[in-house]
Amino acid sequence: MRSLEKHLRAVRDGGHKALVPYIVAGTDSVWLDYVRAAAFAGATAIEIGIPFSDPMMDGVIIQEASDRALRAGTTFTGILQDLSRLDIEIPILVMTYYNIFHHHGIERAASDLASVGVTGAIVPDLSLEEVDEWQSVVNQADIATVLMIAPSTPSDRVPQVVSRSQGFAYAQGRMSVTGLSSDEGRGGDVVDAIRSVSDIPVYIGVGISTAAQASAAAAASDGVIVGSALVQRVLNGDGALGVENFVSELRRAIA
Repeated sequence: MRSLEKHLRAVRDGGHKALVPYIVAGTDSVWLDYVRAAAFAGATAIEIGIPFSDPMMDGVIIQEASDRALRAGTTFTGILQDLSRLDIEIPILVMTYYNIFHHHGIERAASDLASVGVTGAIVPDLSLEEVDEWQSVVNQADIATVLMIAPSTPSDRVPQVVSRSQGFAYAQGRMSVTGLSSDEGRGGDVVDAIRSVSDIPVYIGVGISTAAQASAAAAASDGVIVGSALVQRVLNGDGALGVENFVSELRRAIA
């Protein structure tokens, strides 16, 4: 079992709901302050988005943040250098696309991420058929591979995905790219499908925009992932204080 999963199981078994804010790396020169602010405000772990030019999973808000970061010259190597200066004590995951790892070299990328404290990766375009080979490499660096299960995932495929997910299982709340939403989605149905085949921690993400939605999602799962609503605050110029305030609001809602 990967160290990330041991940590997150302990959080769940201690009776706590997990809160995982998502922050895009490199949107400006102080992006690490947003990570620190989220950690200070009660995040269980932080998901850091590594910008990519063709993000199939990301909606307009995260695409805008990624475009801003890429225009500013943000690179995978630069993000690694930034993360080496990060001084928080909660787990860090990265979310990006396979080409980033392939270009850097998968073994080297996993080793470099581990050296700066990253313990998990979400790679949306990694197919189920590629997971075993991928994990044979990244497991050596203790990088957990978090897999996503959507409302549309066929029931006979759910056990195959969940059995390979490490750290936690990512239950998509809706069939869409990331973004803001006014409804609660179908995350609870996905959670039930996952729990029928595994006791791995299950977090709901995609479309959670408000504290009320986070509360409802947390009630149906072991935790929540909040991305676009937080990234929008960064794009709006709310700064580290805005990040801290929003994450604190989410934490109070799901505690």
